[in-house]
Amino acid sequence: MNQETKNVQYLINGKASLGLSALDRGLSYGDGVFRTLLVKAGVPQHWYLQYQKLAEDCQALNISCPNEDVLLKDIQTLFDGKLDAVAKIIVTRGESARGYGYPADIRANRVVIKSQTPAYPGINQTHGVNLHLCQLRLGLQPKLAGVKHLNRLENVLARTEWNDVNIADGLLLDTNGNVIECTMSNVFARFGKDLITPSLEQCGVAGTARALIIKSAAKLNLVAKIETISLDKLMQADEIIICNSLLGAWQAVSLNGQQWAKKNLDSQLREMLLN
Repeated sequence: MNQETKNVQYLINGKASLGLSALDRGLSYGDGVFRTLLVKAGVPQHWYLQYQKLAEDCQALNISCPNEDVLLKDIQTLFDGKLDAVAKIIVTRGESARGYGYPADIRANRVVIKSQTPAYPGINQTHGVNLHLCQLRLGLQPKLAGVKHLNRLENVLARTEWNDVNIADGLLLDTNGNVIECTMSNVFARFGKDLITPSLEQCGVAGTARALIIKSAAKLNLVAKIETISLDKLMQADEIIICNSLLGAWQAVSLNGQQWAKKNLDSQLREMLLN
C-alpha cells in the first residue's frame, strides 16, 4: 500500500478520487449485488468461493462481473498486508437515465470498501446468543432467491424490531411461515446427525459460510441437508447455529421463549471455517 492510498477507505472502479454518479442504478433501484468478506494480512479469505458467488449473483441479474484479477488488485491496493479488516465488494449495473430500462452498452461499476473487523462480544462464542423472532415476513421471489442483491429493505426493516444489545440477530420467516435466515446470517438446525439449513429456492441469501458448512459437514460426521423448515420444526432442533463470513458460527441458545443448553458444534464450525 502506497502513501496515497493508505488512508483510503474505498475504491470506485479502482480509483480513490472518484464518486458514484447520482444516476447509478445501485442508488436508484438497488440494481446490483455485493459480498462481504474478511481480509487477513492482505489475503481475502475463501476468495475462490466469494468470487464464485459474486459472479453467480451478477449472472442472475445479467450484470457484467468485474474480472477476478481486477478485484484482487483493488484489494491489494486498499488493504494493508499486516492488518486484518473487512472488504465489501459492490457491483452495480452502472449509470442510466431515469426509468427501469437500461441501454445495451451500460457499463457496470465496482466499489471495494474497507472497514474494521467487528469486535463481537466473546460471550457470543462461550455462552451462545439470543435471537429475536421477527414479525416481518420475507416475500417470495424465485428469480432473486439466493442472490445477495443491493435491495435489502426487508432486512433493514426487520432489524428495527429490536434494540436490545443482548439480542445478536433476528430470525426471518417467509410469508408461508417457513424459516429462511436471520437478518445478517444463515441458519442451520441439528437433529441428531442431520444438519439442516433452510431451502432458499423462494427467497433469502446464500452466504459463503453456509456453502462451506454444507460442503464440510461430513468432516464432523454430520449429514448436511437443504430442506424446508417450519418454525415448529426448528424449535425441536438439538442445536440452532447461525453463521456468516465475519462472525463464523454461533449457537442460538434462546428464541421465542425457548432455551437450549450450550454445546460445542458452533466452535467446531468456527474452526472449520478458519481453514
